[in-house]
Amino acid sequence: MNGALIGCGFFAQNQLHAWRDIEGIEIVALCDVDANRLQTTADSFNIAKTYTDAADMFAAGGFDFVDIATTVPSHRSLVEMAAKAGVHIICQKPFAENMDDARAMVKAAEVAGKTLMVHENFRWQSPVQAVLDVVNSGEIGEPFFCRVSFRSGYDVFTGQPYLAEGKRFIIEDLGIHILDIARALVGDVDRVSATTRRINPNIKGEDVATILLSHTGGATSVVDCSYATQRIPETFPQSLLEIDGSLGTVRLDAGYQLSVHTKTDTSRDVSPTLLPWAEKPWHNIQESVLSIQQHFVECIEKGVEPQTSGSDNLKTLALVEAAYESAERGTTVTLVD
Repeated sequence: MNGALIGCGFFAQNQLHAWRDIEGIEIVALCDVDANRLQTTADSFNIAKTYTDAADMFAAGGFDFVDIATTVPSHRSLVEMAAKAGVHIICQKPFAENMDDARAMVKAAEVAGKTLMVHENFRWQSPVQAVLDVVNSGEIGEPFFCRVSFRSGYDVFTGQPYLAEGKRFIIEDLGIHILDIARALVGDVDRVSATTRRINPNIKGEDVATILLSHTGGATSVVDCSYATQRIPETFPQSLLEIDGSLGTVRLDAGYQLSVHTKTDTSRDVSPTLLPWAEKPWHNIQESVLSIQQHFVECIEKGVEPQTSGSDNLKTLALVEAAYESAERGTTVTLVD
């Protein structure tokens, strides 16, 4: 298949490297409103067709799918444009600015009969997948408690300065990943309670969030996120997990150490692969980019819905909205289908 990518910013470089690693895939067109950034990226990846207007790119065609790697305000218009053009779509998170836009995007893809997947890559990190394998195997029995923690003092603002400008920050940008991991581990959610803080005075949004989730299957999760936590050694970008089940516990600790405690105790190193184009400490996320994009391709080939499809991501996005509402109102929010 041939693909096109819109948005040649910081993170899109990882996506382009990953597309190049997937057999049978070629990115044949790039689009970005910044002509200099567009040309630099095109030169780096030897891509001939470049556009500064997405409408022109879709009109020219010549590709089977589009990778939308822009910031959230542009997502709805680009997804609807892609659906109208009749191409498959993988879209960066956050999927949409609000639930109405998200539902409209899902509907547009459904009407077009095209695959729509959200680039929700954290659940595709190989250490997280290893934990999911343990939980899904039934080895620890029925999960009743889950904690997903991401706490760091890493400077994410140098590479992505726009993150410091939004009124919303950590739940929308990072917490959405951590909430999705909790959903993947112990199922959907019916109640949310959250608190937020802004510790860094140089940003506009919250950089600390603690979220309590009540899952429909009876489990409880604690999701906690921080970009204000100073720790040695720095664990960025690791998500630390603990799931208690009726037969035992599985943990993913710092340094990618996986341990399972049942009648017997086992532990192993589940460190991610350092891909040739990756660099530490980002290699965990970079590996997951390759994994999720490979999944997208396989789903198109098999005609099946991706795990992080647009319709599935509506449930994760609803948790983000509920968390902000809970933090603002100081109350528990009940989700309604």
